[in-house]
Amino acid sequence: MKRTVIWKNFTALMLVATICLGLAAPHAWAENSTELNLPCRNAILVNVNTGTVLYEQGPDDEVPIASITKVMTLLLTLEAVKAGKVSMTDIVPISEHAYNMGGSQIWLEPGEQFTLDELIKAICVCSANDAAVAVAEFVGGSEPVFAEMMNAKAKELGMNHTHFVNACGLDEAGHYSSARDVSIMSMELLKHPKILEYCGIWMDSLRNGETQMVNTNKLLKSYPGITGLKTGTTNGAGVCISASAERDGMSLLAVVLGSPSSGERFEAATQLLDYGFANYETAEFPSIAGRVETLPVKGGVSQQVTLSYEIPEKILLKKGEGKTLTAETTLPQQMEAPVQKGEKVGEVTLKTEQSVIGTYPVTAAGDVSKMDFSTAFSLLSHAIFTL
Repeated sequence: MKRTVIWKNFTALMLVATICLGLAAPHAWAENSTELNLPCRNAILVNVNTGTVLYEQGPDDEVPIASITKVMTLLLTLEAVKAGKVSMTDIVPISEHAYNMGGSQIWLEPGEQFTLDELIKAICVCSANDAAVAVAEFVGGSEPVFAEMMNAKAKELGMNHTHFVNACGLDEAGHYSSARDVSIMSMELLKHPKILEYCGIWMDSLRNGETQMVNTNKLLKSYPGITGLKTGTTNGAGVCISASAERDGMSLLAVVLGSPSSGERFEAATQLLDYGFANYETAEFPSIAGRVETLPVKGGVSQQVTLSYEIPEKILLKKGEGKTLTAETTLPQQMEAPVQKGEKVGEVTLKTEQSVIGTYPVTAAGDVSKMDFSTAFSLLSHAIFTL
């Protein structure tokens, strides 16, 4: 039975990436600062560079997501390619089960021969259900086994409001996700640059030109900076899109679920992306005033310790703040032995002219033991006998 959980007044910040990966933002965007009039049931806007949620509307409701499901199908397929388990040039067999898929399709016939590359293209461009199922069977052995793989990956990614039953997204009991979870798997798929090559195709063909394909994402022709990603429509899910875009080095992802029409889906995604690009920017972490790479250690077997600066590569800021961004260290003159690896030594403070944006730890990159009589005697003996 499909579960429905509605979180009222839910405005908590989600950070998908961590500082240790160089992808975290120090700002806390605690709540929607502007109410957008979005023609959809659920939505979320995420900064891809930092994983920060910029806007949300019913982000954790568990709902059907139609062909947005294929984001996970594509993710697992590209992971299998990267791992060397399958190749883009492999011939994918077409089963009776894939042939019998309804909805959007490229009318696959049992016994036809298509490469994995061609079927991925069909999934991305025209959202072909038969191609998605054929690929799922090829990668997983069968669609039910592939669905188990999808659920395992969802759990690994922390998609807590998702359960997959099929690989293409046709309405089926127990098959659901949420706007937040769609954003999580979409950002994971965006880590594979190859996907944008497929998603950026406007028109193509198969069967030596006999089968024409036109991209279902009409934002490719109307929204500056759009890069992808996936559309979907069923009676149960309504009209949906996971839309990625990039401008001036900042990447955004807008997820729209449950719009009444295709036009309203694109309108909602446009509103979200416009809001993000108009109000936020990303900046490189600035050079750090007073940065040193080592500190003296008093009473240690080594006279110094190397430092590790745990800072992100990019920072998410309100529009215009990047011009006044500065960073400085707070460090002691020296450390007292013993020093343990990972021990906090000091911090970096990131500021604009108006406020402190965040602080980041500076830690010891290694151990420095305390010098005692036994250690000193051992070092002296070693020095004498190696002369």
